[in-house]
Formats: sequence, structure tokens, C-alpha cells
Amino acid sequence: MTSHAVNIEPQTASMSDIALIGIYEISKILNKPTRLETTLSNVVSLLSSFMQMRHGVISLLSDDDIPNITVGAGWNEGSDERYRARLPERAIGQIVTTSIPLVVENIASNPLFIRRDIELLGAGDGTKVSFIGVPIRVDTRVVGTLTIDRPWDSTAVHHLDSDVRFLTMVANLIGQTVQLQRVIFRDRERLIAESHRLQKELLELKPAKSKSTKKVPIEGIVGDSAVIRSLLDKVAIVAKSHSTVLLRGESGTGKELIAKAIHESSPRAKGPFVKMNCAALPESVLESELFGHEKGAFTGAINARKGRFELADKGTLFLDEIGEISPAFQAKLLRVLQEQEFERVGGNQTLKVNVRVIAATNKNLEEAVVRKEFRADLYYRISVVPLMLPPLRQRKTDIPLLAEEFLSRFNKENERDLSFGSGALDVLTACYFPGNVRELENCVRRTATLTQGERISADDFACRHNECLSATLWATSEDDPGRARPEIPLPVARRPCSRPPSTPHRPVNWLTRKTLRPAPRCRRSPSGSDEPMSERERYVDAMERSGWVQAKAARLLGLTPRQVGYALKKHGIEIKRF
Repeated sequence: MTSHAVNIEPQTASMSDIALIGIYEISKILNKPTRLETTLSNVVSLLSSFMQMRHGVISLLSDDDIPNITVGAGWNEGSDERYRARLPERAIGQIVTTSIPLVVENIASNPLFIRRDIELLGAGDGTKVSFIGVPIRVDTRVVGTLTIDRPWDSTAVHHLDSDVRFLTMVANLIGQTVQLQRVIFRDRERLIAESHRLQKELLELKPAKSKSTKKVPIEGIVGDSAVIRSLLDKVAIVAKSHSTVLLRGESGTGKELIAKAIHESSPRAKGPFVKMNCAALPESVLESELFGHEKGAFTGAINARKGRFELADKGTLFLDEIGEISPAFQAKLLRVLQEQEFERVGGNQTLKVNVRVIAATNKNLEEAVVRKEFRADLYYRISVVPLMLPPLRQRKTDIPLLAEEFLSRFNKENERDLSFGSGALDVLTACYFPGNVRELENCVRRTATLTQGERISADDFACRHNECLSATLWATSEDDPGRARPEIPLPVARRPCSRPPSTPHRPVNWLTRKTLRPAPRCRRSPSGSDEPMSERERYVDAMERSGWVQAKAARLLGLTPRQVGYALKKHGIEIKRF
């Protein structure tokens, strides 16, 4: 915890100057974005620099008038009870009931303090101890108390009446901070409840059975796997609302295409679809791009310009790589998302817009919030409806369809008539593709460019000649332990289960960044040949090896028990009871 100390010599400063400096320093502490208990503890620590006090306690009451938060100087997790024990119950009750400050010169002679209170406050040995307590208010309601005690000295510079006035001003500032914290908490709880409600609706949705088609009804999205159909069913539901959407997924999974699909399927389809990559520009330029600027706002601003929020009015704004913006700019963005209003750079006119925001990131925002790299209030504001985009390795059956589509585009652009030969699509299906759809497209285009004949054979791919760039990158990071390893493993493409690689590569769970334990990817068919295990079979295998205990199966798969539970429900796997 950060300690705050300001040395003030009473002989060199008047009482009013000391109080003014104290209020200024305390207001700075209350404005810092830290945990409420830590903030209040820092306030008590700072008070000791301005007052001749021995102990100070701030206690906030819950709705049933039982102390909910009780802190003092040096507070840490679990120390509430220690500070709560110092509170004289009768005295605190009078302050809360009457909403009037309480001043006691000698607690030993006052009926509000019982023997236990006197001993805890250090007056049991005959020492004369004085007590001051003031109410903390939110509007007209008392929500807590600020109390101090100290040995009484009638010749002290700090007199009781001036102390009461000073502590009352501090309590008023604390009350404003508590009110703001409670507003943020209620807003966060409402957003969480709304998010849970929408996710529950999505989980309960049963997509109608229909004949499978090679192309799903979204331009640019190719595939017929179960995960893609499930995602598009969710997109169809989410598009009908105006809720903020957060697209989560690895790079190259098609987040921009999904964002455009949500816009075009929504009531805002006739409005503009504006996109912005938040990681592509520095903070100063990003502010101008999003909010616009007035003429003369900075060097080079020869004309006024509308920002992306204005351009997206009555439409949709897609903010890609939102996890990369700086903490300072996060605060500016939060206001726009909350109030739908802002000012242009260099301007003072508040502009009101009606924009639906779709954000996207491949960053683990939960870890960023814990490390205080991403604001928690902004996280809850953008993560109203989170959608997970599956990586290509989870939709292997879509690889042949995607490859055919990319080859068709290549033929059209280059006036060629290439096709895949025998075994070519098997090579692609066996690849891991850490770069997802983008890497698959590059692989197809590179191979098609170098192919001399009219058909692409299995031996035309770079991975069959140890020339795969992804495999080279992975091998380099294996040989050089000091080099930063890719976030997702890049194994060399091989025929499924034909030959284990010399160095085992373990996939990484995208949300937790934890290396998954190796699970058997092949099984023996009745004929004795190796076949790749399906996703359902892998979950069944993990459950059997763990004795049908979900927590153990989750550890084997490197997932959370909740993720395993969803997967079991998704695949209709009945849990065996013993």
C-alpha cells in the first residue's frame, strides 16, 4: 500500500492553510482508480499528517446498518475485524442515528463508552483520551462514519471545534466517492445480468434442422461445421438487438466479417458500417480519428473533420484490437460508450450520437483487467454480449471448402484453371494453421503461384519439403530458449497420426494461456488403422480417464470445469454416475 505523509509545521502555517492543503491531498487520493478499501486506508494514513491523532477508522454501512467496510491506516485483506473491534458501538450508533458529529473530551467519563471500548482505545490506565466522530453522508442518508481518537492535550494547536470542521469536509468528500462507487457497481451488476440473460437465451436456442450447404448465408464466411453453424445462429439473434458485442478469437478467425454480418442483419443495416483498428494509430491520432477535430485544434488541422463516431451515427462502429488502447484513452472511450456523447478535439460543443459498438480483440482482457492494464468498468461496458470465434483447428471439416474457395478466387484473379489433385486437400486438413483462415489462404495462394501444372498435388506444398514458414518459426523458437515463443504453437504439418513429430507440440488454451496436456488424438479402428478422434470422442476419452469427474477431465484437457460442462451438454454426453 502506498503511504502518504505531508509534514506540516504548525508554527509556520495557519490552521486554514493546513486544512486547505489536507483537503487538496485527500481529494487527489480519492480520485485515483484504486480499490475502495485501499483508497480509504490511504486517506486515514494522510490524516495522521494533519492531526494529532493516534487511531483513525472509516466504517461504511450496508443497507442493514451493519458495518460493511471498516478500514484504518495500514489496512490489508482480512483486517476489517481488527479495525471494527475499535469502534465504540454506542457512540457510532448515536452518530448514525442523529447524523450529528460527536465530540468527547474524555471517553472514560462518557456513558457512550463501555469498559471494553475504554481499554481498546488505550484509556484503561488512566490516560485521558478524546474522541471525534463525524457522519459520512450520501445526499441526506448516513452511510458511514469517520472517527479518530488521541490523548487529550488542552494546549494542543489543533482544537476540537476546528478538527470537527476539517473532518466533516473530509467525510463529505468520502461520501461523494462512495456514491460514485455504488453507481458504478450497480451499473456493472446490471450489465452482467443482461449479459447472462442473453447468453442463457443463446444456449437455450435450438437451431432448426436444415439441409447442410457448403456456404453459410454470410458473405465471406465459408464452412459447414457445427461450430460455424452455432456461431451464425448466435449472430442472427444478437443482430436483432442494439447491445454492444465483443468478438473474441485468435487473429485470422474472421472477426471483421462477423461484425459486418451483425450490422447487415440488424435494424441498422441501412446505416453506415464504420471500422477502426485501434492498434494502428498512436493515442493522439486515435482520439482525432474517433472523435474528430476542430479547425486549428493542432498543427495541420486546417479544416474541421468528423470522427468515426459521427460518421457511424445511426449505424455500427467496429473497433478492432480494442485491447491495445492505452489506459488514458480507455477513460475517454468509456464516457462515449456510456453517454453516447463527446466533444471534438479542440472543441467545446458536446455532440450526441446513436451508435452501436462492436469491439474485437485477440487479447485476454480478463488477465489485462487483473494486471490493471485494462479498465474493469470499460471491460464490463464492451463485454455485454461476448461471442467466441472458433480457430480453424476446431473446424477441420471446413478446410477443404475454404481451400476450394481460395483457389477459385486465385484462378479468377490470375486467369488460371488450377484444381486440387489427389491427396492435396488431405495435406491441408492435417495442418494446424495457427494463423487460422488467413494463413490457410496464404498457403493456398503461395502453392498455386508456384505450381507449374494444372493440378496441385500433395508434394507441391512447402510443408512436404520442410519449407513451411510456420514450422520454421516454431523450430527456431524451440532451439533458442531465450527467444519469445509464439502464443500459439506452430507444428509442422503431417499426415494425421502417420508419424509423431520429433518434438511434441502442445496446444495452448487461448483464454488461460496454459499449455494443454497431451490428449490422444488418434484411436484404433476395428480394422487396426489409425483415425483422428473427433471432438466428442476426445471429451468422452478424458471423462473416462478421469472417472467421470468433470474437474479432473478439465485438468487433463487444460480447460475449466465450466467449459467442459458446456462441451458435454453441447455434444449430448451423458455423465455416468458411480
